[in-house]
Amino acid sequence: MLQAMRNKMHGWPSIILLGVAVFAMSFFGMQGYLTTQDSNYVAKVGKQEITQQEFQDRMNQLRQQAAAEQGDQFDSSMLEKPEFKDQVLDAMVDQRLLLTATSDWGLRVTDDAIRQYIAAIPEFQLNGKFDPTAYSTFLTSQRKTPEAFESDVRSSLAAQLLPNAINSSALITTGQVDQFLALATQRRDLRYMVLPKPKSIDETVTDAQADTYYKAHLDEYMNPEQVSVKYIEVNGADLKLDEAPSESDLRKRYEDEKQRFVQPEQRLASHILIDVPANATPEQQKAALEKADKIAAQATPEDFAALARKDSQDAGSSRQGGDLGWLEKGVTTPAFDNTLFALKKGEISKPVLSSDGYHIIWLRDIRAGASKPFAEVRDQLAKEATTADRDRKYNEVAGKMTDETYQNPSSLDAAAAALDLPIKTTGLFSRQGGTGIASNPKLIAAAFSDDVMMQGNNSGLINLGDDHSAVIHVDQHVPAAARPLSEVRTDVDKRIVEERTVEASRKAADTLLARLRQGTSMQDIATETGATLQTAAEAQRSMPSAPAALLAQAFLLPHPVDGKPVYTVVDMPDGSAALLALDKVQPGDVAKIPAEQRTALRQQMAQAYASEATRELIAVLRSKVKIKYNKSLM
Repeated sequence: MLQAMRNKMHGWPSIILLGVAVFAMSFFGMQGYLTTQDSNYVAKVGKQEITQQEFQDRMNQLRQQAAAEQGDQFDSSMLEKPEFKDQVLDAMVDQRLLLTATSDWGLRVTDDAIRQYIAAIPEFQLNGKFDPTAYSTFLTSQRKTPEAFESDVRSSLAAQLLPNAINSSALITTGQVDQFLALATQRRDLRYMVLPKPKSIDETVTDAQADTYYKAHLDEYMNPEQVSVKYIEVNGADLKLDEAPSESDLRKRYEDEKQRFVQPEQRLASHILIDVPANATPEQQKAALEKADKIAAQATPEDFAALARKDSQDAGSSRQGGDLGWLEKGVTTPAFDNTLFALKKGEISKPVLSSDGYHIIWLRDIRAGASKPFAEVRDQLAKEATTADRDRKYNEVAGKMTDETYQNPSSLDAAAAALDLPIKTTGLFSRQGGTGIASNPKLIAAAFSDDVMMQGNNSGLINLGDDHSAVIHVDQHVPAAARPLSEVRTDVDKRIVEERTVEASRKAADTLLARLRQGTSMQDIATETGATLQTAAEAQRSMPSAPAALLAQAFLLPHPVDGKPVYTVVDMPDGSAALLALDKVQPGDVAKIPAEQRTALRQQMAQAYASEATRELIAVLRSKVKIKYNKSLM
């Protein structure tokens, strides 16, 4: 081809044209080296990135947590809403800001705090004590090392250091509590009457009036844009496997993964901790070591627990006589680990230095490691092998479905025939969704996308949940259109009459309000209008002593002056109007509030003040750092 171009290009015009082409290719080629694509992050906080993988991991954690808490009531579509994802990402940005501030201000989470936090997690406990086997099983299921999990815990605890410090420093005075309680329990004496609706309302609505109202409220009478889609789906739960795993396959799996079923050696330990400050001076370090040496010299198995309760500065274990429970390698710090597993049963170590301080360790007992036999774990292996085979089968079918629908973008027929899958059809649904599969937010978004709805192409593979996906093709598209006036005329006429009624009710009530303010008594107006005058003595905000609309308005009115009532008109939910009089205001009797209620309120107020202070701190941190979002990767 190049030779053919060379044979046909002669003279200076051709040379110029070729030069321009070479320049263009050189320029755009170099541009590829000089520019970079967007990083794989969903948010960038200063120079720190929150990667797409980190965001997906957080979403998966929330999904698992919600599924565990809600059970059959769990609706995964809630987690796919853009506003929910925005909240999650904002929370991750706030956490990153707090972590940075914590580091900059020299705050840290000690190794001991991490160990205590992990040991207190209920899932890792057996009979009320930390169980290394449960911890190890969890780490295996999450495919995490102890170091990685501890790093996650450290970050989580570090992000709470500042909020916790703010919370602990929030002071609520007795006067503030009393002021709040006096307002919350304030009592107001009310009189009120709900006025009858005017009877002389013209209920005749002309065609012109209906047409004017209809056009002014056209957006309330629209049929939304709708589509129905054809789809093929693959669900891992419905796939039939070629064959069940054989006995030899299971035994091979057992041998390959035998390490999973080994109970590692465990050691029952107690310790005494002598704390060393983070920025300790040489004199402080020397003093701590001397104290630790002195305790170690006098410690014996018989009095170790008493010494721990007396001298250990580990608040978590000192109350239990220094008891740390059964430990296995990798749970504690390397220095602690190495010493513990070098001791003989009954021995007490010399002081061991870690980031927390000096530890004196007593090895109380040893539990040798052991392997679970094949027979004991066979069913587990079979279940795992079946799940793995089903996952492979699902990935294979989903991959073929993707290929077939991509190669034949205008129809699902070829893919359905190749995979022997039925083509199903939904009913019409709007952007708010429909029933069944049409309620899935991802499917709704795909159905109304330009490529699928307007261009008529197959969608990409839509992930509907665990091992469940579909590809859709629009079957029918119904554009948004206004419902004809003839179809909604009854509702239009009704609304016009209701508006006339509300307007007339308010006008009549305003006239009566003016008379009240001029000195006419409420009883006279009640007699005149046929309304019933009612009273609510010492009404409170939390007590339904009057209709909700009246009660809400009553506590917005100013206090009466010189014993003169304060009057107002209240619009009622049914379109009528009411006259309201506020006669007296009395503060709540704070002395009658039980002590436990006051204590609970003080704690709630402190938490509220601290939460607001934390929000203000985060707002300041946000203002000092450039934050960039890349929500297309969410």
